Amino acid sequence: MPVWEDLVGQDRVQAQLAAAARDADALVTAAEQGAPPPPASKMTHAWLFTGPPGSGRATAARAFAAALQCVSPDRALGGEPGCGFCDGCHTTLAGTHADVEIVRTDLLSIGVKETRDLVRRAQLSPAVGRWQVIVLEDADRLTEGAGNVLLKAVEEPAPRTVWLLCAPSLEDVLPTIRSRCRHLTLTTPSVAAVADVLVRRDGVEPAAAAAAARATQGHIDRARRLATDEAARARRAAVLKLPLRVDDVGGCLKAAQELVDAAAEDAKQVAEEIDTKETEELRAALGAGAGAGGRLPRGTAGVMKELEDRQKRRRTRTQRDSLDLALTDITGFYRDVLALQLGSAVAIANEDIRPDLDRIARASRPERTLRRIEAVIACRQALDRNVAPLLAVEAMTMALRAG
Repeated sequence: MPVWEDLVGQDRVQAQLAAAARDADALVTAAEQGAPPPPASKMTHAWLFTGPPGSGRATAARAFAAALQCVSPDRALGGEPGCGFCDGCHTTLAGTHADVEIVRTDLLSIGVKETRDLVRRAQLSPAVGRWQVIVLEDADRLTEGAGNVLLKAVEEPAPRTVWLLCAPSLEDVLPTIRSRCRHLTLTTPSVAAVADVLVRRDGVEPAAAAAAARATQGHIDRARRLATDEAARARRAAVLKLPLRVDDVGGCLKAAQELVDAAAEDAKQVAEEIDTKETEELRAALGAGAGAGGRLPRGTAGVMKELEDRQKRRRTRTQRDSLDLALTDITGFYRDVLALQLGSAVAIANEDIRPDLDRIARASRPERTLRRIEAVIACRQALDRNVAPLLAVEAMTMALRAG
């Protein structure tokens, strides 16, 4: 299966990356043979993938990384790099290739220390592969200091190093960095394309795949989760009841509290699954005594404190991500209401709750619906500014009532 198989609805981007992978292969082959490099290469040392959530930015970057490391013998016979079955492709996609570093964060930001470690790695020559590839899936989370550290590496890369940066938009990356990258813009895949991949790759029933793809409006990962996870469907159904519960102040405040509590519970579940294992592994690595109460060796308390701080930041990020997902669903609810009010031909995403949408649409006007959508957007922006989640969500629910 070619490495591009999971890149859904991005034919133009796939063609550009495939052409670059061919030229990259030609560059390495020429260098190995002592020949001059081919002219007018489409390959470059730094790439920036942007696109809306669910468009497949990270998928495109990982597929390109695999194509760069492809060692299929068919290449010598004119075959395309990125076969998907050779050792280079397989280990890259599995995340185990020695010369491919895939960086994603479950924290709110990527700091200077982590970025310096990446830059040091980027200076190394490939150990077993054809390129040294750094895939930074959350380039938008680089702090300003980390971005400045990265800039030097992007400006003066090692000869066989490639940086693949992913971010929602150009504005999320420092201008000095994005100006030194080749930019590829991904678009939201069509509902039909997402439904097709759910059926073909994940074995989802066609009707369920179509419903999940329509409900998430082309967000591939969310559609897969919705189609395969009963708990995810239950959480979404509960969230979509919120617009029906903001008729009075008490309802607004209760709905806000329940939304924040649900997000906190999600963060707690992640912590229970991951934090205990991380803590036990670190204690064992530090030589702590047997059992959770075993004494740590002298001088290691700071290491444990660093882990605890990291886990706390991850819980904050998990709660924020859970809230943001809920707010996205609420935005989709009012988008459907607006489409009904305007008589738009746009497909309704939440067809399963059509009676509720019809009732809200009849009870208000488009201007009020737009104000409600603006209230949800304002809540997301407040959360980005680290406003206390309960305050931000309460302000939103009160605005939904007044809107």
